[in-house]
Amino acid sequence: MMTPEHDWNRLAWWQWAAPLGGAMLVGAKAGGLAAPGSALFIVAAVALLGGAVFAAVHHAEVLAVRIGEPFGSILLALAITTIEVGLIIALMIAGAAGSDTVARDTVFSVVMIVLNGIVGLCLVMGSARHFEQAFRVQGAAAILSVIATLAIMAFVLPNVTRTTAGPTFASSQLLFVDIAALSLYALFVYVQTFRHREDFLIDDGATLRGAPPTNRSTLISALFLTVSLVVVILLAKALSPAVEAAVAQAGLPQTVVGVVIAMVVLLPEGLTAVKAARRNRLQTSLNASLGSALASIGLTIPIVGAVSLYLDVPLVLGLPPESTALLLLTLFISTITFATGRTTILQGGVHLVIFGIFVLLTAVP
Repeated sequence: MMTPEHDWNRLAWWQWAAPLGGAMLVGAKAGGLAAPGSALFIVAAVALLGGAVFAAVHHAEVLAVRIGEPFGSILLALAITTIEVGLIIALMIAGAAGSDTVARDTVFSVVMIVLNGIVGLCLVMGSARHFEQAFRVQGAAAILSVIATLAIMAFVLPNVTRTTAGPTFASSQLLFVDIAALSLYALFVYVQTFRHREDFLIDDGATLRGAPPTNRSTLISALFLTVSLVVVILLAKALSPAVEAAVAQAGLPQTVVGVVIAMVVLLPEGLTAVKAARRNRLQTSLNASLGSALASIGLTIPIVGAVSLYLDVPLVLGLPPESTALLLLTLFISTITFATGRTTILQGGVHLVIFGIFVLLTAVP
């Protein structure tokens, strides 16, 4: 997540230009100066959206360096989840086809991308260079237990409850799930940051060299982080009709929209996690990646559930049978992977194969 040799007070031009450019484009759209459906607008919005996502992660990293671990990983996860929640709610409110399942598809995609795609790539890339890598079993087991509980509660239970027809919760059930998810996430954060903080830290010999963030740099990053997150949400909302139209025109299932959202919000963090694994800092990779999956379920589902109850819009959370099977397989294999405190390239290959199955079944269900 954090580069050992880096001047965190140096601000690259794109780290301020992308958020400001995105804000200008959003303002132009609001003022009627830009046509949202034009090819020029779509190209500019995609470019600025990607730049704003990477800028948001950079500024979150600056704040993370300032406050230290594991608070840094939590901050990154919260930044990513904020983007994800904004995109999901924008699509839900739009009321387009498939908007009732976009939360399920996105959060499930985050879980599969993190636990199989990002973790698998980290293990393969890290083990290819360092053969075996070590991490704290206690921390990995703690975070995986919470992810498993929340995933089963949110995505499997709606298929077996009988108060409502179909893969949905009744209002009282959804309210309980929201409260339980938030409570479990808050309890985990307390354990990770205070009660058992040592379970999520490991002495990997890496020290931060170079200039640490000053008060001025920290304040600037906090400002641009806020701007970046707002820009990403508004640009994604503007692009959502084009994405849905492209998916429909390609003949792909509507669930692909959720995968696209998950890919957008996880790409920067996935790259930083892989870099950390290649530097033999697997603990940092796991804190960041698994933390994102946990925050996605523990925060996104309760917020989206509350919006659904408040606005009285439909919300489908139950997974289809093939996705349920993949989820259970992923949780089972992850339990084996994180049981010993050491990983090899074989374990990474297994996770990548499961990720490949997920991608295949998403495009060809």
